[in-house]
Amino acid sequence: MLGEILQWTYPADAALSHWLRHHPNLGARDRSEVAEAVYDVLRHLRRYRQFGESGVGPASRRLAILGLNATLGAEALEEGLDAAEAEWLKRVSQIDLSTLPRAVRGSIPDWLDERLALMDSPDTLVEALNRQASLDLRVNPLKVERDAMLTELQQSAGRYEPVAMPFSPWGIRMEGRPAINRWPQFENGSIEVQDEGSQLLALLVAPRRGEMIIDFCAGAGGKTLLLGALMRSTGRLYAFDVSAARLARAKPRFARSGLSNVVPVVIDSENDARVKRLAGKAQRVLVDAPCSGIGTLRRNPDLKWRQHPQALAELGQLQERILNSAARCVAPGGRLVYATCSLLAEENEVQAERFLASHPDFERVDAAEILASRCENLKLEGPYLQLRPDVHGTDGFFAAVFERKKKGAATDTAAGADAVVAAEAADADLLEDGIPDEQSDREPETATATATTPAAVDSQAGDDAQLIPESAASEAVSDPAADAGKQDKPA
Repeated sequence: MLGEILQWTYPADAALSHWLRHHPNLGARDRSEVAEAVYDVLRHLRRYRQFGESGVGPASRRLAILGLNATLGAEALEEGLDAAEAEWLKRVSQIDLSTLPRAVRGSIPDWLDERLALMDSPDTLVEALNRQASLDLRVNPLKVERDAMLTELQQSAGRYEPVAMPFSPWGIRMEGRPAINRWPQFENGSIEVQDEGSQLLALLVAPRRGEMIIDFCAGAGGKTLLLGALMRSTGRLYAFDVSAARLARAKPRFARSGLSNVVPVVIDSENDARVKRLAGKAQRVLVDAPCSGIGTLRRNPDLKWRQHPQALAELGQLQERILNSAARCVAPGGRLVYATCSLLAEENEVQAERFLASHPDFERVDAAEILASRCENLKLEGPYLQLRPDVHGTDGFFAAVFERKKKGAATDTAAGADAVVAAEAADADLLEDGIPDEQSDREPETATATATTPAAVDSQAGDDAQLIPESAASEAVSDPAADAGKQDKPA
């Protein structure tokens, strides 16, 4: 199984879940231990491979030994190792990691090490990216207050140490990986899985009742859910995505949430005619752009091995096209939010500055000013929202906020009226294609990174991966929220 994952044909969580489904006789503890060891190998693959060069036997076995040693301890392996393996393991376990180059010590490819070296405190950043992330939950504001849910979870799930998040007013953080897809709070739509950084996007978008909002790259709907709740299920919230499968997986989440204002729309591309029909009509547009996902390495450690520089260049072109197209939908005085789950400047600040340079009708809005009243503990440097796991305890995250300059009061009034008319007239057209009621079996939609096909990741991927490995290792591994935004299982 480890050898199959290391071929990078499918994302690690999809391949692991597929393997576990085909081994139903494994107990919950065994499944959890297998998953933990696999993820440990993915986090430390480069260093483990270097250590394995001095060992004997199949390379995949040496990697598995190192992963199990890290997660279970040497004593658990004693009966399963021969004398040569035991001696090798003892020898490599005594290596002083501080003597290794950062790229080897932190097990990242050279191209990524070069980019992270340009950031502040790269050593601590790399260390944080290799730690297992907490489980971040978000309450549904339509159904429950955060404090009430926190009290409930402290009583019913106290062993997972639920605490209020430091920044998000809706967030609860837990340790471990409980199978929350079985919890009544999840089943009735009171809680969802969502990284804290992702939750803060809703504060930047700041949707209001009755508005027309577009979630331009909705994925499996994680951010759509929160936006709709903040709109109190009024107005119209269009959830655009190029993947019918992802939007189909979002439908159970929308149903659980109690929202009635979400309009899921499958589009062919960023230039779809249905997008053009909403030109200048939306008060708020969120672009959670496909990206490298480097900020989610705590949850998706395989991404650092599936990405490469040329794929990043192609992703940059896609991000620019999507942002330009989404900008056309923004009404005068409206807001555009561009976000990624990446740490890399070429996907973040560079894109934001390029957009401003080519769109004189937009101006930048300081993210810190928007967040000041709701996130007093969050200190930002510069005009953007930039989060790091070593500083903020979140996934790596970036967001830039732009507003379209107003053309005058008369234009604003007309734009508001047009938005209502457009919403009523466009719904039939937008829903004409619809989304399938049931997802059909198909090959994964997002290929691994190649010279021509970048492995694009939306920010929702970080949220999805929070249910891996322990929830995926439990007996029930298939749930719309656990699979949200992910590829279909390997054939």
